[in-house]
Amino acid sequence: MSKIQEKSYQCGMELTMDVIGGKWKTVILWHLRNRTLRFSQLKKRLDGITQKMLTQQLRELEEDGLIERTVYPQVPPKVEYNLTNYGKKIIPVLYTIYCWGIHYAEDFELDLNIEKTTLEKILNREI
Repeated sequence: MSKIQEKSYQCGMELTMDVIGGKWKTVILWHLRNRTLRFSQLKKRLDGITQKMLTQQLRELEEDGLIERTVYPQVPPKVEYNLTNYGKKIIPVLYTIYCWGIHYAEDFELDLNIEKTTLEKILNREI
């Protein structure tokens, strides 16, 4: 039983933030939005996350039904992560949050350190 199944909620926002809240979960979901990734690939994309934290966040997302973990019986073990159908439902929300962040950075003249072509592709939902 996951932690969200043990709790009673009074508000949809409270539940949503329990499921996707924190520093890393939305970023993990964002990176899985169009592709299946291995643990090491995710770790490379998440600057500053520890192996322990990534493992914990992936387990919680799996318990909450947003991602699935596939283990291939080989040596060394191959483990891949991808969004479940339910996990894919959060992607439009993440695009909205992403766009809000872009506009916020522009309005407050913050450096995003993202190439213009990459930004355009994401905003056009090409990647």
